[in-house]
Amino acid sequence: MNSTIYKCLEFFIIFALVPTSFALSFSPWLKLGIGVFGFVYVIYVLLKVENLKFKISKSLNWKRFWKNTVLKLVIITILTTFFVWLTDKTSLFNVLLNQPLKWLAILFVYSFFSVYPQELIYRTFFFKRYQNLFKNEGLLIFINAILFALGHLFFGSVLVLVLTFLGGLLFAYTYKNTQSTLLVTIEHAIYGCWLFTVGMGAMLGFPN
Repeated sequence: MNSTIYKCLEFFIIFALVPTSFALSFSPWLKLGIGVFGFVYVIYVLLKVENLKFKISKSLNWKRFWKNTVLKLVIITILTTFFVWLTDKTSLFNVLLNQPLKWLAILFVYSFFSVYPQELIYRTFFFKRYQNLFKNEGLLIFINAILFALGHLFFGSVLVLVLTFLGGLLFAYTYKNTQSTLLVTIEHAIYGCWLFTVGMGAMLGFPN
């Protein structure tokens, strides 16, 4: 399972073939089955092949992480608030103001059942398995962002592809520098929850 040929085939199936196939119209139950099988496979490889230990490192630089994350969040907040105000004022903070309990519930479900699995696959698994195949760190991060955007192809939106590519760059950079699934999951959850809060959730599959 650690040969270069096997890894390349695995890479193609998980990060190219499956995401693009999900953009096609076929049984949602079959898609769910493929997704569950793929996630179980990823966990198996991480635990049994890569010998990953799911534990929180005591050497995490929380102060630097929060400083960088808050700074990026401020920039994202300004840009996205202005964007929604220009394009769809009725959506601006709509769910937060009119359905606060629903807003809280969705943020919880999204953070634990969407963000964390995504980061295990696109950051932890990706970097553990394939970073040795790339000699250029910048190319590694760029490819990761491209694949992360490709994973959202099924939304059928150019804007979603752009946003997830940019998000992929941020998350890949954070993971490469911290080697922490926890930190990149927190960062991803914060930005994603903000997009839903500000009124951009519909295009990302959040219920209105």
